[in-house]
Amino acid sequence: MVRNCHCDDCRKVTGASFATNVFVKLEDLVLLQGELTTFDHVADSGNARAQEFCAKCGTSVFSLGARTPGMKAIRIGTIDDASGLTPMGNVYTARALSFTKIDDTLQNSEEMPG
Repeated sequence: MVRNCHCDDCRKVTGASFATNVFVKLEDLVLLQGELTTFDHVADSGNARAQEFCAKCGTSVFSLGARTPGMKAIRIGTIDDASGLTPMGNVYTARALSFTKIDDTLQNSEEMPG
């Protein structure tokens, strides 16, 4: 599952107008190198959330949220070859910046879908 997220939390951690996240099951994920530092906090949704950063360079690599147990979101920009991945939709479109174009042909939600 690949989604663009326009929530305040994703915008702040990426420094961009939205984040494109690739969701994978924890058991399918293997970290090949490096160490991660975790920042636990409450997201703007009110849910517990953790951001995992590269301990060496500070790049945001993963996020984990209470609403997606057993999954991690990988920041698409950290994937060496993401050419075969396409977002299926957008979440938190109600918080999208006014200049951001939302593709109406995708599965879009003003908040996080249930």
